[in-house]
Order: sequence, then C-alpha cells, then structure tokens
Amino acid sequence: MQIAMLGLGRMGMNMARRLLGGGHEVVAFNRSRDRTDEMVKEGAIGAYSLEEVVEKLDPPRTVWIMLPAGKPVEDTLARLEELLDPGDAIIDGGNSYYRDDIRRAEALDKAGIAYLDAGVSGGIWGLELGYCTMVGGPRDHFERLEPIFKTLAPEEGYLYCGRTGAGHFVKMVHNGIEYGMMQAYGEGFEILEASDYGPSLDHAQIAHLWNQGSVIRSWLLELAEEAFRNDARLDDITGHVDDSGEGRWTVQQAIDTAVPAPVITESVFARFRSRQDNSFSNRVLAALRREFGGHSVKKR
Repeated sequence: MQIAMLGLGRMGMNMARRLLGGGHEVVAFNRSRDRTDEMVKEGAIGAYSLEEVVEKLDPPRTVWIMLPAGKPVEDTLARLEELLDPGDAIIDGGNSYYRDDIRRAEALDKAGIAYLDAGVSGGIWGLELGYCTMVGGPRDHFERLEPIFKTLAPEEGYLYCGRTGAGHFVKMVHNGIEYGMMQAYGEGFEILEASDYGPSLDHAQIAHLWNQGSVIRSWLLELAEEAFRNDARLDDITGHVDDSGEGRWTVQQAIDTAVPAPVITESVFARFRSRQDNSFSNRVLAALRREFGGHSVKKR
C-alpha cells in the first residue's frame, strides 16, 4: 500500500522503515530536511511540505502522523483538512488524548476525511520486534488499511478496539499500567539496594533470574537487566522522571468513573516527586517530627 509518514522521530522513522521493509510505498516528511533525506536514501519518497505530501499520494490518500500530542497535531490536522479530499484518511499514531480524537473526527468527517486513532507501543525496539497497535475509528477504513497495521505489528499484535477514540483510550490505560509496573520494579530494587545485602547483590543477575519463569517476568524486567549491565548502580543518571500525560489521563478517567486506582495514581505522583530536590513538603514533615517528638533534622 501507499502511505505518508509525517514525523520522523525515534518511532516515526523506524515505523517508516518497517513499512518499507514490508513492501509498502512510503512518502516521508519531517520538519527538518535531514531526516527526510535519510529516509529517501533508504527507499522512501521524500516530501518537503504538506502540499508535496498530498501531491505524491494517489487517492484515496492515507497519512499517518507521528507528532507530539497537542498543538503540533492540531496544527497539522488543520492544514491537512484543507489539502486532503473526501475519502482520504488520517491516522494519528501518537499519544493523543482520546477525547481530542472524538472532537477531531467529528470535524474531519464534515470534510469527508476519515480519522483513525492508533495507540502504538514498542518504543525504539519496534523496528525489529514490531509495534503493538490499538486502533479506533471507522471499521471500514480500518479494514481497508489493515495491511498497514499488519506490517507494523508483530504476529497477533494489532487490534481494532472500536469506535473513534477507542485505540488511544486502550493505549492510555496500557500506559497507566506501565507506570504502576515500573514503580513496583523501582521500589523493589531500592529495597534490595538499601538492605545489608545490597552491596553484594548483582541487580542485573537478579533481573535476569526473575525473568526465568517467575510470576513477575516481563519485557520491562529485561530492559532493567540491560540497564544494570550497562551501569550496575545507575550512577550515571539522576532520578528525575518525566511523564508524557497518559498516566495523568488514566487517573482522571478513574476519577470520572469512580474506579479505585491507587497504584497507578501513586505511580504518577511518584514521578512528580522525583523532580523535587529538597521539597518543601518533606521539609514540613521533618519540621513536624522535630516539633512533636524532638527528632533531629538535617541542616542545609
């Protein structure tokens, strides 16, 4: 099939490569020309403006966007709405909020343009292993574009989740679960490290061991093993942990539907806490302990 890939970042570029490897014709576009030039050398058709993207696609056109959620997606969709024709389709493969998908689909539908939301998981390993893909939107367009999803995903690694927003909704919850799993692994290894046994423990070996049939085995644990092999005590990095929004949205959804989600919620707050050095709240705790119990405090 023919498809345009807009946004050649860490995932977008490798997704374009996987599609090329699967025999699809890829029109590649990125704001910086060097990424587009690189994909041209690998067999893609280069486009250096959105107008050129549309010109190089045969109707019905399919445009896949891999851009940061929010304004970059909004601006690109607004321009594509002006350029595309009825019957064309846009797939948002980034981490957009599912409620935004619903609004965008309604607006594009008035122009006769189909909008599909595709939650994609696989990170930098997706080129080799495939991208687990969760798709929402009009089913007839999903079925027409299924060869694209099949190429991107590993075997049994894609699913039509339902109407508009369902793909990004499922991916949002997926990422919320990921937050909780990562937090549990982090806490567990810290308990090991802080113990009397800590100095003699090899965390890489422990991570490897736990992946040999234990109930907590996972790909995340494989990645933890690799990280510990590269830096046994992770001394080369800080504990600052960013978040890209999906965890917050999952917590908000839990609140909206009155679903208790303490693990995911605390894992999001733990990321906020990781960005604070000598936080005011912790200083309040120390002061209170000093006041009511005469406990010692550490001076700055």
